[in-house]
Amino acid sequence: MKKKLFGLATLAVVAFGLVACGGSKDKTDDSQSAGSEKESSVLKVGASASPHAEILEQVKPILKKEGIDLEIVQFDDYILPNKNLAEGDIDANYFQHIPYFNLQVKENNYDFANAGGIHIEPMGLYSKRIKDIKDLKEGATVITSNSESDWGRIITILQDADLVTVKDGVDLETATFEDIDKNPKNLKFIHNINPEVLTTTYNNDEADLVAINANFAYSAGLNPLKDSVLLEKDNSPYVNIVAVRSEDKDSDKIKKLVDALHSKEVQDWILKKWDGSVKPVNK
Repeated sequence: MKKKLFGLATLAVVAFGLVACGGSKDKTDDSQSAGSEKESSVLKVGASASPHAEILEQVKPILKKEGIDLEIVQFDDYILPNKNLAEGDIDANYFQHIPYFNLQVKENNYDFANAGGIHIEPMGLYSKRIKDIKDLKEGATVITSNSESDWGRIITILQDADLVTVKDGVDLETATFEDIDKNPKNLKFIHNINPEVLTTTYNNDEADLVAINANFAYSAGLNPLKDSVLLEKDNSPYVNIVAVRSEDKDSDKIKKLVDALHSKEVQDWILKKWDGSVKPVNK
């Protein structure tokens, strides 16, 4: 009898142990599920400090209402944001214009998509030596970045100012300095400097003209509308976009991000913040 009772007791303990283990597993699953749900609500977006990251800060509360926690990852160069996107370290990036995006996709075989255009930043040429382009001297030096996708942009600005022309049939968007056929002032071009260094080049007065991307100009306290000697026209094709991996283009989080950036509230803020020198677009 005692042996029988002992056997029943043992079975009861084993059964209890199995139930307890089962209960513990359920709690772990619930915990993992909650963690996954929390993780899925985070949207990591790489951006240049200004104006991109500043604009994204305005979007945070809008996305929060949609259940999305926007995490902004700042970069100070043009290489890592795309590299990190390709490697899955961020979900999207917002720092580059369309020609640069297209060139990077082609050169690196990135499987990226353009999720939407957000704004245009006018490229400016700055000078410590002259205040009016009419005072530009013969043989003046022009320093630009080593970003080839910006060369046609800069050449277009110079052509609009009657300082150069390009050969017949050349697409200005992809033009290089080798495509210049007329250069009446014999301008000398230096184009081997990283974009993020151009403000230092300008501050050190290293050339007669320095072409600076607007995001770096803003960070250095320069306003393209007020401080540049030459400024890109309003019909620029260099729209800054949100870039994503192709597989994520139609994701709910990305769509909500782009919708928030296109909202009147955010676009009005952009215009006010930069006195119209950053021009929002909605497609």
